Amino acid sequence: QLQLEESGGGLVQPGGSLRLSCAASRFTIDDYAVGWFRQAPGKEREGVSAISSSGRGSKTDYADSVKGRFTISRDNAKKTVYLQMNSLKPEDTAVYYCASQRWGSGSLFARDFTSWGQGTQVTVSS
Repeated sequence: QLQLEESGGGLVQPGGSLRLSCAASRFTIDDYAVGWFRQAPGKEREGVSAISSSGRGSKTDYADSVKGRFTISRDNAKKTVYLQMNSLKPEDTAVYYCASQRWGSGSLFARDFTSWGQGTQVTVSS
C-alpha cells in the first residue's frame, strides 16, 4: 500500500487559490487511483475529487460543489497528485485528505480507498 503525505494547506482569503500536493512513497503510483476528501468540523467526510489509475486513463471526477473551481492532476514521475483549488469559499474550509486505491476507477466514495494520508488544514477566511 502507498504511504501518502499531504501538503500545501493554509489560510487563504475568499476568492484565493491553493494547490494541495499528495506525495507517495513508492516506486510508482501509475497503477493507483488517488482521491481527495475533506472533513469539516461536525460534518461527515466527503469526496472532493479523484483521478483514476493510469491504466484506466487517469479519468477525473469532481463533486458538484467544486466543479469548475478545482482541478486534479497527477505527475507519475514525481509520484505526486495535485489538487488546484481556485475561487475558494469559506465553505471549502476543512481538513483535506488524499487516499489511494490500487487499480482504482477514481470514485468519490471513501469506502473504496485503502490508504490515507494524515490530512492538511485549509481555512478560507477574511
